[in-house]
Amino acid sequence: MKTYLLKRLFLILPTFLGITLITFFIIKLTPGSPISVKVQASEGLKAQAVSQEILDQTKKLYGLDVSLPAWYEHWIHQTNQVVFGVSDLEKKNTFRKVSESLGENWIQYMRWLKRICLFDFGESFKDHRPVIQKIKEALPITLTLNLIEIFIVYFISIPLGVFSALRRESSLDKVITVNLFVLYSLPTFWVATLLIMMFASGDHLNWFPVVGYVSDGAENFPWFKWLGNVAWHLVLPVTCMVYGSFAFLSRFSRANMLEVIRQDYIRTAKAKGLKNSVVIWKHAFRNALIPLVTLMGTLLPALMGGSVIIEQIFSIPGMGKLGFESVLARDYPTIMAIASIEAMLTLVSLLISDFFYVWVDPRISFEKLS
Repeated sequence: MKTYLLKRLFLILPTFLGITLITFFIIKLTPGSPISVKVQASEGLKAQAVSQEILDQTKKLYGLDVSLPAWYEHWIHQTNQVVFGVSDLEKKNTFRKVSESLGENWIQYMRWLKRICLFDFGESFKDHRPVIQKIKEALPITLTLNLIEIFIVYFISIPLGVFSALRRESSLDKVITVNLFVLYSLPTFWVATLLIMMFASGDHLNWFPVVGYVSDGAENFPWFKWLGNVAWHLVLPVTCMVYGSFAFLSRFSRANMLEVIRQDYIRTAKAKGLKNSVVIWKHAFRNALIPLVTLMGTLLPALMGGSVIIEQIFSIPGMGKLGFESVLARDYPTIMAIASIEAMLTLVSLLISDFFYVWVDPRISFEKLS
């Protein structure tokens, strides 16, 4: 097991660095910058019309002022002279701008990586608040939403898939399949809008709130009343989040169960006279869980990511909304923090999946995985 963990560790670290490096440079390639966004918002001017002094001050404020090393400047100059000669000024200027931009971005990435090693995500470019504080505020809301969603989806879909597999090609199986795929085909934003019109507006049934995840002043409620208030706000968002997952997970469970119950060892168990419930739940279901373990490897980053559409429609200040607003504001520290945490959670989830493989299937061992 120690050998396996060491090998995984040596794979996780370079993979994490590669993910963060690619993410950082993709963000930098997107049009616009936090400087232009901030200046346009504060000055009401186009970025081109702003003086160089204001741009320099804004760069210093965001910590984006980078001085290139002398050796790098010398390398750019020498390469220009050797490759492009003296006459081709346009290509020389283009090469210099690209090289300087690449050098600045690389230095900024190394600064960010150094802070990450100290567990410091920096300050947000949008409001200059610590990024970790913004994540701490949004994460519990997203975790609550996604934990409720996952519990409902798995609690209903897996037994439903097993039930359909045991009664395959029956009328009930066909009815379940049709209904699930009808739900799967409904767009989330359309269902959310429909639910708001029907159950959260004064024109029809004004049963549920449409904004936020808790009422104003709810912090003064007793804990049981506060929980009830949160549950009241989350009914419509959770409904929108769960219905589409029923079809995928239940059909996935059904296909796995059908494949397992056709195996020879299941026939042998039945021939021995074991009870049908023992054959299904002890022998067949446990082996049908193996592909589901792979699917469960994505649960940790899914818990962290949030739902951009649902959180925007219902004005829920979760991780999805935070990430979306950070992209619009070119808030690099927040974007990188969210991407880094989700990347690490993905890698950890794959590691946890391997442990579940060993637990579910006795034929698998850490020696074979390594």
